[in-house]
Amino acid sequence: MSDDNQTDYVKWFRHSSPYINAHRGKTFVVMLPGEALSHENFSNIIHDLALLASLGVRLVLVHGARPQIDARLASSNSPSQFHNKLRITDSASLSGVLQAIGEARITMEAALSTGLPNSPMHGSRIEVISGNFVSAMPHGVIDGVDLQHTGKVRRVNTQQLVRSLDAGAIALLSPLGYSATGEVFNLTYADVATHVAAALNADKLLAFCDADGVSDSQGSLIRQFTLNQCKQYFEQRGGQLPELVGLALQSAYLSCLQGVRRSQLVNFTRDGALLGELFTRDGMGTMVYSGHYEQLRSATIEDVGGILELIAPLESEGILVRRSRELLETEIDQFNVMEKDGTIIACASLYPYDDIAELACVATHPDYRKGGRAQALLEQLEQGARGRGIRRLFVLTTQTAHWFLEQGFVPGKIDELPMKKQSLYNYQRGSKIFFKDL
Repeated sequence: MSDDNQTDYVKWFRHSSPYINAHRGKTFVVMLPGEALSHENFSNIIHDLALLASLGVRLVLVHGARPQIDARLASSNSPSQFHNKLRITDSASLSGVLQAIGEARITMEAALSTGLPNSPMHGSRIEVISGNFVSAMPHGVIDGVDLQHTGKVRRVNTQQLVRSLDAGAIALLSPLGYSATGEVFNLTYADVATHVAAALNADKLLAFCDADGVSDSQGSLIRQFTLNQCKQYFEQRGGQLPELVGLALQSAYLSCLQGVRRSQLVNFTRDGALLGELFTRDGMGTMVYSGHYEQLRSATIEDVGGILELIAPLESEGILVRRSRELLETEIDQFNVMEKDGTIIACASLYPYDDIAELACVATHPDYRKGGRAQALLEQLEQGARGRGIRRLFVLTTQTAHWFLEQGFVPGKIDELPMKKQSLYNYQRGSKIFFKDL
């Protein structure tokens, strides 16, 4: 390894450490289409999933098998018919469907059991548990068409899944469900994944597809969606999306709608896409996130009163510099806020100076502190700053230095500030100066 490559590796490893700590003990539901199982990058995906498990992530893997089923039924001269994009699974084709899904599951289990020397999974001890985690019921008759053994999720055996995860195992779920009468139903892997993620109140749904994510009208990758933005995108452009991408985005939306905090699209054709999405600041795909009734957004003139009420106690304590209503009204475009039920519970502002910007007025309502809201606001401001070509942030603070250090800021000097800010520095206040590279 060259010195430059070694330096880059060390930097990446250091920058990934906060994410390693953040993900440890969290529950991720991974949605892997059948197309990924036959792709040349499949073994790399398995290695990366094994790495997540070794880092303490609780994994539920839900695999698909549509191309495998298509091939199996075609070889037996009984190709399936579809209605509303759902396979009609009749009694004659059910045996082939079960065989194809069983082979796909065995492929997953075998890959997760690899421990050969000189392989990325050497020395790994991964226990994989499969079972009747999902109860199902028939789709029934739709538009006069009986889908027969094609079903939908009725209930997830959450207790059984949690016990498996608590034991340190990876739970592997196939697109099958069972009824109380002993029937078996062919399900979509997306339906299984979204129901499991919601039932477990998972921290993430990771939806693999054959692209990095979705793009805007200019062809640029959309890094993140709120639920409302995702819904609007579907209404405007959902019909134009490739099948696997559309299915992944729909599953991400439905999961977040049912309480999953974040869902992320991951490209199964790109080596390292999973690790890049989870362990780098910007990620590599599209993320859909739920605000849990708390909305992160840019401030408007109507928010001035709420911001003044929020920051008044901190101004009285000398933590923040006093701002008049008139000043705040003129600077409101620099603010972002977090709102809950019409109340401003957190705020922060950003003042640009060419390619560097000042972070200021970071405040959280006392009733909502220690919930990561200020950090969420900071992440939103950082993302916006990078989009505007800003490469560095600075902050002046008298009493919250420790928090900024925890967010990756480092101490700096007055002469590192923009000249305009240097001339306004209040030596009597004696604020400490911190910088963060974006």
